[in-house]
Amino acid sequence: MTELSGGPALPQERRVVTAIPGPKSQELQARRLAAVAGGVGSVLPVFTARAGGGVLEDVDGNSLIDFGSGIAVASVGNSAEAVVRRASAQLAAFTHTCFMVTPYEGYVEVCEELAKVTPGDHAKKSALFNSGAEAVENAVKIARAYTKRQAVVVFDHGYHGRTNLTMALTAKNMPYKNGFGPFAPEIYRVPVAYSYRWPTGPENCAAEASAQAIDMISKQIGAENVAAIIIEPILGEGGFIEPAKGFLPAIAQFAKDNGIVFVADEIQTGFCRTGQWFACDDEGVVPDLITTAKGIAGGLPLAAVTGRADIMDAPHSGGLGGTYGGNPVACAAALGSIETMRELDLNAKARRIEEIMKARLAKMAAQHDIIGDIRGRGAMIAVELVKSGTKDPNPQATAALAKACHQEGLMVLTCGTYGNVLRFLPPLVIGEDLLNEGLDIIETALAGL
Repeated sequence: MTELSGGPALPQERRVVTAIPGPKSQELQARRLAAVAGGVGSVLPVFTARAGGGVLEDVDGNSLIDFGSGIAVASVGNSAEAVVRRASAQLAAFTHTCFMVTPYEGYVEVCEELAKVTPGDHAKKSALFNSGAEAVENAVKIARAYTKRQAVVVFDHGYHGRTNLTMALTAKNMPYKNGFGPFAPEIYRVPVAYSYRWPTGPENCAAEASAQAIDMISKQIGAENVAAIIIEPILGEGGFIEPAKGFLPAIAQFAKDNGIVFVADEIQTGFCRTGQWFACDDEGVVPDLITTAKGIAGGLPLAAVTGRADIMDAPHSGGLGGTYGGNPVACAAALGSIETMRELDLNAKARRIEEIMKARLAKMAAQHDIIGDIRGRGAMIAVELVKSGTKDPNPQATAALAKACHQEGLMVLTCGTYGNVLRFLPPLVIGEDLLNEGLDIIETALAGL
């Protein structure tokens, strides 16, 4: 089985021909250490030569099964045909004018597509940016302009970016915030409905967590002072925490009742990743603003804020923008990515990935009690590892499991506030044979812990 992309067909197979990392990757790593800032990390220092479908091929000729998708970016696969075709045509036409100087159709087309696929049937407008953090930061600007308020509410375990404002919004200190303060003011954090770790049990989680969050906002901040409530519908870096059913609708309703802009950060969850166009669709939550990036453009840097037209129009002319925001090549890639999602019905493929992964992982959990929880939706699945017989986080086992997978040619990522979650974000176009082979590797690695 091969993956047809913009370049030669890439065999869809795992192939380990050297130690990982191999000699050529090690040579490149030495060059990297001399030239690249030490603060820029890597999960696995194998240097990629080609990628497509469900595999990454490194400079040593190893072919790794990809359970990371570049952190949920390459959802349509690397170098997907429509992405390459559209981006190449645009690259040949022109690479940049700056939309704020002389506009172009591609930017408008992407905004039109976002209005179609995002939740809700109200009038919508969008603004395009470069990265997820930039989108979140602009969502705050828009909400403040609309409400004439300043306070922003976020949630425990949330992640929203690495700029100064989005570091303030992010819950986890290391490695994102440590030593980088002071941070932006008027940011307030409240509990999230983390079912697995809720003190009185998952059956009470949604009601109690939403009541606590609303009480804290009302008493400590004052709802009349809150410009925006921002939440990831599934909390990504915090551990793929899927808030207990009922929590998101309760928070969204509270926001609506109090004139607060409800912002869904769908940067990691969006564009078919959870088996629906957006994770908010699961409970019928319609956000006022939605931020997107990652899976939007097949690997090219693009991000967006999409929302109710009256809210999006609140900032003054010239108040939103950026030199590269909505770059024409990235816009062309986004149109190719959305085309691919529709043509291949990647929502259905994501749901099939969930079906396979959860069934296999449940069998592993029955044999290994260090798997405390299996959660997520679509092709956004995770296992939380704990110390045997407890719910105490087990980051050591998580790191060891990830390393064992890497050595066998399976790219996996870790996450979680406690560093004890193994997360799986395979490309939505991955073949079921590769998916099952990757799960075989995890199963073997678990047995060896």
